[in-house]
Amino acid sequence: MNRERALKALQGRTSDRIPHWEHFSNPAFEEAVTGVDPYLHPKLARERLLEALPMDVGAVPTDDEPTERFPEGQDVLVDSEGRLAVRWGTGASWHWDWGKRFRTIDDVLRYEPLLDMDQRKADVVADYDYSLSVDDLAHDFQADLDAKRAATGDRALVTAGYYNTLFMWPLLTFGWELCLELGAVYHDVLRRLLADFAVRSRKVCQAWAKTGVEVITSHDDICHRDGPTFSPKWLREFVYPYYEELWSHLHAGGVKVIFISDGNVDRIADDIFACGADGIMSEAYTDWPALARRYPDKILVGDGDHQILMSEDRDAIFAMVERMCALGKSHPAYFLSCGNHLPYHLSVESIRAYFEASEKYGRT
Repeated sequence: MNRERALKALQGRTSDRIPHWEHFSNPAFEEAVTGVDPYLHPKLARERLLEALPMDVGAVPTDDEPTERFPEGQDVLVDSEGRLAVRWGTGASWHWDWGKRFRTIDDVLRYEPLLDMDQRKADVVADYDYSLSVDDLAHDFQADLDAKRAATGDRALVTAGYYNTLFMWPLLTFGWELCLELGAVYHDVLRRLLADFAVRSRKVCQAWAKTGVEVITSHDDICHRDGPTFSPKWLREFVYPYYEELWSHLHAGGVKVIFISDGNVDRIADDIFACGADGIMSEAYTDWPALARRYPDKILVGDGDHQILMSEDRDAIFAMVERMCALGKSHPAYFLSCGNHLPYHLSVESIRAYFEASEKYGRT
């Protein structure tokens, strides 16, 4: 609803209410609030949604072309290559078949990322042509940012995001099992591969630093619900030195960095902030009040849990939001957020209760 409210929170300044930064993908609620079918008119529906609700970070689609509607009751689809995906908002998620090109650990050990820089057909989420110059990437990023800002206006702050900061590269390229084997056993090759993958990510960070974006989410799923997937010691040896360097390029361009990971980030937060992150976005498994006490000047985005919304217990939803807003009133750089998303399978009434509760408790 309010781009300036989001900017104030990024600067640690209080505004009229605690801002929302939501991962929203529930077309039924979008239609209920706006009166517009988001499958038929995705741009108009999102414009009206951002005008109606205090979702202060987001973007409006740049065109209003209809999207294909999922068959009723279908949650999983199989693409033309036999890969599985699941329903996601009005569309589908990425496929699940990471690492399809790599069948054995020997395939992994032979891989040369610097000889494979054009990733546009590699299906690794951040599928850019990394052989482009930094200036060319920056030009493309700025054009996309300009188009989204023009469509969104002042309804919300348009941010940038980079999914493949470092850890995601071996995970998405080789698949989970081969990534684990590489990380556990073949440390010399791992060092070479991460150094080469970092060449790609360095270009992206340097390019975004040349744009006018205010903030970027830097994503790596290095945690699950019980903590880090690899030990903190392993992360300090192989991953964090790159974070420090990559984020320094963004900071040199005046861009704030919000680190995002699934799971519980309690055991990595100190290291993430030591590497230079301006904030953290994650899930409700994290102890957000403890993070706020330790880091009163950092941007925090999370603590909402869509599992509580799934219960459809209105009292429990209001209690959760009241707790979140208490944190936000003492921590001006806090954003209300369901870190595990507002997905399509939540009921309209449960999401309505979530926003009604934020209206009740979120005023500052």
